Amino acid sequence: MDAPSFDTIAVSVDGPRGSLQLNRPGQLNPLSMQTLYELERAARWFDEHFDLKVVVVSGAGRAFSAGADISSFNTSGADEDRQQGWRMGRAFDEMRAVTVARIQGWCVGGGLLLATGCDLRIAAVSARFSIPEVDLGIPLTWGGIPRLVREIGPALTKELVMTCRPFDADEAYRAGFLNRVVPDDRLDDEVENLVQQLLAKPKLALLETKAHVNAVTESMVSTGRSWADADALAAGMRDPEGRAAALAYMERLRNKAGR
Repeated sequence: MDAPSFDTIAVSVDGPRGSLQLNRPGQLNPLSMQTLYELERAARWFDEHFDLKVVVVSGAGRAFSAGADISSFNTSGADEDRQQGWRMGRAFDEMRAVTVARIQGWCVGGGLLLATGCDLRIAAVSARFSIPEVDLGIPLTWGGIPRLVREIGPALTKELVMTCRPFDADEAYRAGFLNRVVPDDRLDDEVENLVQQLLAKPKLALLETKAHVNAVTESMVSTGRSWADADALAAGMRDPEGRAAALAYMERLRNKAGR
């Protein structure tokens, strides 16, 4: 079965293993509206491969993802467009194959939520994480709140989302967000070691374990409740105080870049 033709991601399947790579390295792999549609389509395409056990999710170049490309979003558009971040996250939750996130460089905002949607996560020690949405004057959406609560608990979710402070790979590991933190030059080897361990397992038992754990966590922290969070995003993007915060945030970034 030929892989779909995508503009912003690259996908492949070879028997029991697959690969999905965010593929705009020059822009640090931002998540535009088009990318969200392509990610959802790719997740559904992987499910068409009966023998597939594991999919590695990565970002090309020096970052996993710089996060959502807000300029590509039209919050006044069709409901289907406004819900696309949620739909993408749901598609990753529902994938039958085990997903392994390979994280290097910056993993920011929507990129962090994409990683949260993966089953297992390995990061280079130099990886850096950030959830800047509140500084941009918008709430964290795409089902991000329940997924973060599921992974790191409510108190740390509140702190990281409300303060927007960056955090490193060691803190992410201690919080339970990462399965492993490895030296930068060992990242590919460690991801491959994990993939080979998973590929050696019987498919039925492997995939049913994923489905069972997901069913338990969904009953504890339902991501389905966040279906309407696109309305909160639209409201945030219209809020005058929020817009002023976003402009101030972008000005701080420009000042840092100019140093």
